[in-house]
Amino acid sequence: MTNVTMPMLETYPLEINLDRRQLAAAIDSLIACGEACTACADACLSEPMIAELAKCIRTNLDCADICQATARVLSRHTGYDANISRTLLEACIMACRTCADECQLHADMHEHCRICAQACRDCQAACEQLLAAMR
Repeated sequence: MTNVTMPMLETYPLEINLDRRQLAAAIDSLIACGEACTACADACLSEPMIAELAKCIRTNLDCADICQATARVLSRHTGYDANISRTLLEACIMACRTCADECQLHADMHEHCRICAQACRDCQAACEQLLAAMR
């Protein structure tokens, strides 16, 4: 599958006040993290000791929703409001940190949790870099 984030940002006809490559990297990371968190929650639901994974599932789903919403907002530039973008990035950084920490607790037993924790850490870093560029 071809990534379309950067080509779409390149076609935006007006100026974007952020580095388009950095913005595309953050959006791609947010989408990947949302997918990883959704898949991890689903895999947790299939594990035999599901009750022990309840917090992990909830944290995965919260992180997925926040990442997906943040990616959608960052993909829109007409009438851009930096305050909203910054607030969403801050929420996403916290959600990714929390989810990565929770998944890491289960990473030795569940490979899907290890993969998800890494996706969350990568997304957290991308969001922190974009947030720093916005200040």
